[in-house]
Amino acid sequence: MGAVTLRVGNLDAMIAYYRDVVTLELQSHDGPVAVLGRGQTPLVILQHAPELAAAEPRSAGLYHSAILFDTQADLAAAVYSIGAKSPGTFTGSADHLVSQAFYFTDPEGNGIELYWDRDRTLWSWTHGQVEMASLHLDPNAFISEHLSAAPSEGRAVVGHVHLSVGDVASAREFYVNRLGFEATANFGPSALFVSAGGYHHHMAMNTWESSGSGKRRLALGLGEISITVPGADDIGALDERMTHYKVPTSHDGQTLAFDDPWANRIRVRASGAASASDPVATL
Repeated sequence: MGAVTLRVGNLDAMIAYYRDVVTLELQSHDGPVAVLGRGQTPLVILQHAPELAAAEPRSAGLYHSAILFDTQADLAAAVYSIGAKSPGTFTGSADHLVSQAFYFTDPEGNGIELYWDRDRTLWSWTHGQVEMASLHLDPNAFISEHLSAAPSEGRAVVGHVHLSVGDVASAREFYVNRLGFEATANFGPSALFVSAGGYHHHMAMNTWESSGSGKRRLALGLGEISITVPGADDIGALDERMTHYKVPTSHDGQTLAFDDPWANRIRVRASGAASASDPVATL
């Protein structure tokens, strides 16, 4: 997963939150667009769009974007920073068996998850489904155990993106049958988790706050989801598949863009220099 693009009403305030509170680095700020991330990896792209209104309640769109930290020390440092500087944005935490996660809402209502993965050898799979749960995770105990005087400030990536959708059946048809992800966890008619390459999930879709919603109108919030695939051939193959399913696409030679059934924009690009340490999706 690549950087998540958000349309924002107050660019300065949102930069300050992601930089000073979430502890991301401001990598570039060119007019109405600011890019924040860790090291050389962009994680959040903020597009200033003050002319737009807030999204309608219970509409489809972003449930949360999830930033995956390499170490528990780095995660603890970020969680501590938010707790100290903006405690009102904390919304919860959970041990999901595969990961430890902390949840927040930014100043414009966009959900954020900050998390750390346990080693894949500790994940439990049954018939292609990964075992996940939502167990109690005390944020203060986590910080006390893992906060280091000198966190590594190592790599972080967008681990997954979780969407609010109108219905799970349509989400499965689009993201599994058409786009090519594999379903890794099902929670009845209310949620679906999908991935590529054996990850617990690169994307998820739920109806918890958006059941029955239709296409989104242009509004503040989610602007674009980015997915990286190994090479240009994968872009071509995906374009052929989406054309087969009559999904309108935009292909500029390097990226392929299209909308899901709720007008969530997705842009797929080829990796310039993929390596074993930079996993990419094979859809």
